[in-house]
Amino acid sequence: MKNVLIRIYFTIAVIGFLVLACNDAKKEVPTQQESEALFMLTMQKHLQAVSNKDIKALKSTLSSSGNMQLILPQSEITNTVDAFIKYHEEWFALPINWTFETKILNTTIGKEIGIAIVEIIYKEPERNGKPYFNRMVVSYALQCIDNKWYVIKDHASSIEKSTDSN
Repeated sequence: MKNVLIRIYFTIAVIGFLVLACNDAKKEVPTQQESEALFMLTMQKHLQAVSNKDIKALKSTLSSSGNMQLILPQSEITNTVDAFIKYHEEWFALPINWTFETKILNTTIGKEIGIAIVEIIYKEPERNGKPYFNRMVVSYALQCIDNKWYVIKDHASSIEKSTDSN
């Protein structure tokens, strides 16, 4: 009798495990249109987090795997979320009144990887006695992990600065 009860409990446990596993396997995969909308929401949240100097919101757009590549002009490349966040914490802490205008120019969105090209105009009301701006184009790469998009690369190129010599 004891062996029968053990077999019954074991069978119930196996069935329960299979039911849970099947339910996880049936997670709905978003359509391409839904995935593109989620991509755009993540991209907009990321850009807004920078504009608002919101580290918590910025972190939420980054992968928990820890990989995040930041490529800036005249800077060494960083390759981790920690280094990316440290850079932004230091930047946000500077006593500079700046604005950050963004415009998503175009996107290419696949099933697992997507790219957004963004024009950014960084402005300071005064730098060395004059208004300052830096018009940049930034390439962002996002990765879809478990149906959520995360920014994994940020590559900025300056196009025009107010300090450029004519």
